Amino acid sequence: MHLRHPEIDPQLLSETDEQRQLRTVLRDFHTEAGGPEGVRKHLATPRGYDELLWMRLAGEIGVHGLAVPEEYGGSGFTFAELAVALEEAGRALYCAPLLPTVALAAPALLHSGDRAACERYLPRIADGTLTATVAGFDADGPADSQVTAEQGGSGWVLRGQADFVLDGAGADLILVRARTPAGPRLFACEPTPEACRRTPRSVLDETRRQALVEFRGAPAITVGTTEGTEDIVSATLDTGRAALAAEQVGGSGHALDATVDFVAQRHQFGRPIGSFQAVKHRLADVLVALEAARSASSYASACAAACSPQLPVAACAAAVVCSETFRLATAEYVQLHGGIGFTWEHPAHLYVRRARTSEVLFGTTDRHRVRLAELIGLAVRPAA
Repeated sequence: MHLRHPEIDPQLLSETDEQRQLRTVLRDFHTEAGGPEGVRKHLATPRGYDELLWMRLAGEIGVHGLAVPEEYGGSGFTFAELAVALEEAGRALYCAPLLPTVALAAPALLHSGDRAACERYLPRIADGTLTATVAGFDADGPADSQVTAEQGGSGWVLRGQADFVLDGAGADLILVRARTPAGPRLFACEPTPEACRRTPRSVLDETRRQALVEFRGAPAITVGTTEGTEDIVSATLDTGRAALAAEQVGGSGHALDATVDFVAQRHQFGRPIGSFQAVKHRLADVLVALEAARSASSYASACAAACSPQLPVAACAAAVVCSETFRLATAEYVQLHGGIGFTWEHPAHLYVRRARTSEVLFGTTDRHRVRLAELIGLAVRPAA
């Protein structure tokens, strides 16, 4: 199988003038908001992010509706434009639930083809008044759903639990894959304290909150069809992987730029430490890795934008390359800053935490490699 599908125009891998303008606007926006340093003061708030900034991002720039069709209140652009916004969010370590809301829940609704559900929820996602997430989508990971759905006289209710749900403690809407007698089915649940207990988890990356969600007879409505549920889940996860890859590219870019600036200013033995060959080599390695990650992310974004059948391959490849690049870039971010890079006061550790949690968010790199080998027809050796 070829990794490039004929329907993906190579020109889609190049940034358009509109995308460049969007990037400039968003970079200025996040800089004005305080960037990584501004993140700290919001981590202790109930929602963990600046809610006013969230509404400005949706209203003034329209980020939340970039990949939402105009008929549902969005801008009608594609995932390629959303990827630009996600990359800039990753660069600034934006701590609001952008990933679960616009890169998981919104695509899940669109993939479902359920017009009623899309009309009910997507306009509120697009205007920033609704935060959303998904639960029980990864059957092999720690978020494995143990949720069942029962049909009573007043409709469907959910029982059971899903763990490590992104923004699970605060999301206004949770799209849940639950078991039914007819098979897995996707449900939309607007949680209430009486029917849904949500317990925040202690996680390494405090900028991306996760929670245990326990459904105790929570009312829910069906989304899509029983037959299409697994396809919806699979397509949503691949879109999420492409989105996360864009975030990782942004974070890696920040780490490299901040380190280059530092080594140009820090002097030892009467010269900038960036002039030493050993330092140059290490930064060159990060740059080469970043360019590879940017290419992998761009291809995955183009596949997501074009709804290409090559998205699963592209998303897995991007997940591997971008995860390893982000880990390398943040490691050098700390190391080449010397003593200050190891302190809690410096933002480097925030990026390290984000890098370590992101690389296992939708499956480990080993799992992605195995899936990639299966997708392109390579024989996979059984585990010993």
